[in-house]
Amino acid sequence: MNDSKEYLDKKAFYERVITVYGRNVVVEMLEDENVTIHKLHLADSNKTDGIITTILSLAKKRGVEVAYHDKNALSRISKNAKQDQGVCADIIAQTYKSADEIMKLKEYRLLALDGVQNPQNLGMIIRSAAAGNIDGIILPKKNSAKISPLVIKASAGTLFKIPIFYCNALEDILKKIKNESEIFALSSYAKDDLNSVHVSKKSVFILGNESDGISKEVQNLCNSSVKIPMNRGVESLNVAITAALISFLPR
Repeated sequence: MNDSKEYLDKKAFYERVITVYGRNVVVEMLEDENVTIHKLHLADSNKTDGIITTILSLAKKRGVEVAYHDKNALSRISKNAKQDQGVCADIIAQTYKSADEIMKLKEYRLLALDGVQNPQNLGMIIRSAAAGNIDGIILPKKNSAKISPLVIKASAGTLFKIPIFYCNALEDILKKIKNESEIFALSSYAKDDLNSVHVSKKSVFILGNESDGISKEVQNLCNSSVKIPMNRGVESLNVAITAALISFLPR
């Protein structure tokens, strides 16, 4: 039983680990005392001068473990050999949580992303949600943009300011909270507009893929569909703009 608990604790720990890559991004993370760095990974082919010296100095100052790898091994860790620049870091994000944690909340207003692929869109959605009246973002691991330097840059430093709830597929968590939540699908074809709906104490707004919108599987789990009212024949808005409008709905 102890072995089982140890395994589950270890699994839960590593599920909260986010790996970021790129020299400037890693420097930014090391300089931010609010970000916990689990481990720093470097290619053993890096020349120890310039920014690599800065990275090593910051890691030493913060007591971060440094591991050296050949290029192939490092690319398997970063999952982006073309852009990792021989550097990546494992970050323990306190705001990166299992979506099952949502069921412990007494009330919430969440954004849920169904197939949002563009890292810049994801970063801007995070920024708007953090600035507005949103309590967290549901980000599936399946068919979604991953946390990356582009997302970090687009979020303008807000990535770790709001809970991000991860799940394998969005349907998994929606099935669990459906009976106690009001789940809205954002659709330009909806009859009801966003300003006319009653937002309950437990509400989830689903934003779909940039091209195809919300999947049929997720749509079937929603209570209703709503649209952003448009003027002058405009059909739709960018998903990040839609997220911003939802984020600032009054509470």
